[in-house]
Amino acid sequence: MEAMKYLKAVCAFALFAILASNVWSMSHWSESRGVYDDVCYLRQAHLFQRFGLNGLNTDISRDDDHYLSSKLREMGFKSWNDTAEAPCHTWIPATEKRVMQYPPGTGFVLALFPQGFQVIPLYVLATLVVFALALLAILYARARSSILLAAGFGCLAIYLMINPAKASYSVAPTMVACALAGLLTARFFSAGQSRYRVALLGLTGLVIGLSVNFRLPNLFLSSGYFLFFGVSLLISRKIEVALQGVLFAAAFLAGMAPTLVANAINAGSPFSTTYGGVDVTPPDFSFGVIRQYLADLQFVLLLLAGLWTVVMWRSGRAGGARRVAAVTAGNLLVNLAFFMSHPVFTPYYTVPVAMLSLWSLLFASLIKPAEMVDGAVIGRAASA
Repeated sequence: MEAMKYLKAVCAFALFAILASNVWSMSHWSESRGVYDDVCYLRQAHLFQRFGLNGLNTDISRDDDHYLSSKLREMGFKSWNDTAEAPCHTWIPATEKRVMQYPPGTGFVLALFPQGFQVIPLYVLATLVVFALALLAILYARARSSILLAAGFGCLAIYLMINPAKASYSVAPTMVACALAGLLTARFFSAGQSRYRVALLGLTGLVIGLSVNFRLPNLFLSSGYFLFFGVSLLISRKIEVALQGVLFAAAFLAGMAPTLVANAINAGSPFSTTYGGVDVTPPDFSFGVIRQYLADLQFVLLLLAGLWTVVMWRSGRAGGARRVAAVTAGNLLVNLAFFMSHPVFTPYYTVPVAMLSLWSLLFASLIKPAEMVDGAVIGRAASA
């Protein structure tokens, strides 16, 4: 037992060392790195700081204080004073407005910090949350192999908060949402008939819904859950399964409500997109895009998630572990189908589904199902 405590302490120190290295690197970051996406996310934050919740309205005519144009001018954008050429903004015929294409979540969390010092605290805070969840995984571990597994994955998760998370401000809060949803997913499926199951399922749907406010493609992170409840209902025909699916869907919609409201304001309908151009082209599989994924770190993460899912499905004696594997399998398949048929490649598109899958599988491997815990208690009581 003492050896396990020492091993956990050493692993926790390794996590802290990587955390300290990340924070040191982040402290030297600049908010003016000449990226259009950065400027637009910061403009959304500026709107929230200036107008409060009315900052959901991203009409470019509201740039009467020249925040956006001055930022574009600083980065050398040729048409900085022409609103019709502003990057990351789409003309919406229904509302006759040129609006920002991104959902409001990333701008909102950036707005929580003072203007000019927003990116560094956002990334540091997000990394601290990931660090805390990695420590929790180590505490859950009961065997030497599981401690090393939790520590190894924790080190990887913290490192990813710099690369590739730095590529887009939307990835940092998304990584936090994926880690929390992974923990909640494993807790829900291991809870047995516990009265906390309803709360756990609702929180899982809410967190995944909230992630949509950071990146619209995070909508597909819910696909595995909907597939699981749909197939389970077809097989079991139980009203309990139907109610669970309805609860998850309601919590998911509640979480993404800010994006629906923003769409209604900017695009004329909650279910109309503010995206345009290549982002709304029909699916079309391209071997060039697929090759880029195969040569990227994302392929390694997806491969790990896929192999771990298969292993857990085949060896998971407890029903909860197999259910987690089923959800992750559905999530991986749907997300891969979407991104592999999307004409644009980035170094972070499939990272959210990979991390949600890996966090779910990790905690499912570490958390004992309630039935096993209850059975052990009953067995000890009977022996006594």
